[in-house]
Amino acid sequence: MTKNYITPEAYKKFKEELNVLKTVKRKEIALKIQEAKELGDLSENAAYQEAKDTQADLETKILEIEILLKNASIIRPTKSNDFVEIGSSVTVKSLSLSRTKRQFTIIGAQEANPAEGKISNESPLGKSFLGHKKGDIIIVKTPKGDVKYKIEEIS
Repeated sequence: MTKNYITPEAYKKFKEELNVLKTVKRKEIALKIQEAKELGDLSENAAYQEAKDTQADLETKILEIEILLKNASIIRPTKSNDFVEIGSSVTVKSLSLSRTKRQFTIIGAQEANPAEGKISNESPLGKSFLGHKKGDIIIVKTPKGDVKYKIEEIS
């Protein structure tokens, strides 16, 4: 099994979601199933079938979160900023056309949000930065061609 790298905040959020799914949502769906059963013939009861489908989806979601949490590796802030690792924030300067500076935080795939600068350790960009240190020049292969970045800061 692959480790799921997540922040302590995300771990807490997933635990809370799991609790709600198991305690609140399960009861709601059980009630809907019971109400649908009371309507009569189950073979032609759309409400019953819909409630059973919803129950199956819920149980799948519960299982997914349980597996995610079981295989979770909590990202802890590092004491060293010598090289980029999961949990690092890295400021880079594009050495290609735009010459812009950007900051990225390397996190697990479960929390990735590129629009917010949160990139997955599994993404091509995230993989390229991992293990490098300040001053390194990294070449990232993209669909539009290679892009060069210089690591300016690691925090």
